[in-house]
Amino acid sequence: MSINPGGPWWVAPSNRGLGRKISLRSAIIFAIVVGVIAGAFGASSTGSLFGHSVNLVKSTSTIERPVGSVAEIAQRVLPSVVSIEAKSNDGGATGSGFVIDSSGYILTNNHVIAASVTSGGDITVRLNDGSSYDAKVVGRDTSYDLAVLKIIGASVKALQFGDSDKVAVGDSVIAIGSPLGLTGTVTLGIISAKDRAVTAGETSEENSFINALQTDAAINPGNSGGPLVDATGAVIGVNSAIASLGSNSNSQTGSIGLGFAIPINQARKTADQLIKNGRATYPVMGISVDMNYSGEGALIAKSAKAILAGGPAAKAGMKAGDIITSIDGRAITSPEELIVAIRARNVGDTIEVTFKRGEEVKTATMTLTAGK
Repeated sequence: MSINPGGPWWVAPSNRGLGRKISLRSAIIFAIVVGVIAGAFGASSTGSLFGHSVNLVKSTSTIERPVGSVAEIAQRVLPSVVSIEAKSNDGGATGSGFVIDSSGYILTNNHVIAASVTSGGDITVRLNDGSSYDAKVVGRDTSYDLAVLKIIGASVKALQFGDSDKVAVGDSVIAIGSPLGLTGTVTLGIISAKDRAVTAGETSEENSFINALQTDAAINPGNSGGPLVDATGAVIGVNSAIASLGSNSNSQTGSIGLGFAIPINQARKTADQLIKNGRATYPVMGISVDMNYSGEGALIAKSAKAILAGGPAAKAGMKAGDIITSIDGRAITSPEELIVAIRARNVGDTIEVTFKRGEEVKTATMTLTAGK
């Protein structure tokens, strides 16, 4: 339907005044008037223009960054976050880390430095101020995907540890690290879920099972090993893995709002062991589970060696073919969930296991021992 059938919808500029001559005197007078007007605005904040009072206000406001704001937390935490370059035979890897002791100890993910360690490559740590230091590996653990590095000569503050057991779904969090080599990157999000059974690591031989915190803060390749901090700036997790829609050219490989972090309570315990002993221990039930089992629960493998002789499960009377359905009331729906539920405990902890043997439901109590 035409709105204006008599002509186009647009209107041309007016032709009034086109071709009209302006004298030199008129042009000079016009220039002087414009100059006076400009001077009235630029030279003074008050004045009169064509009989009207003019009051120009100059803004003197400043941006306030109160304690607890994202900007304040970032400024406080960033100096203790590092980027890591680990060279190896296939080129190397990059990641993040953070200072856990002012004497130069740095916590990161094992998968960031694993290839460099096995090939004898160099590891370089770059601080937020741009200075670089050679790093040595104090210890690393494939079970929890954690490693501790040490640099000498740097003056850096350690970050404060929070309590990951007290984290609640919906809490605000900040992820800091070097995604894609972009050092000092800060992203904001929340805790989306807790106790996610996540597999991390670069190879099947060094897979780690994490009882992870899930967050929607943007995490990308290179963030691995960096801190996840709470609204006070305390570290509550170590950013370690992301969910991805694929890895080919037609699929998204960056952040899709599903990032995972190792709870700091577990990471701190492992780091302490690595610093003191060069290695870490983890608790076990003394069983082998069938990782291909797709039913509800975790199936103890149906083999003669599935139950470790003299181990916790053997002493509790468990048998090959039993299906574990819960640990201390926490439902177990997959083999991965069983592994992370056990590794979230401590050596020496006593647990109650609910399991099915055929159609019969049974319970057993056992004390976890250290794995080898």
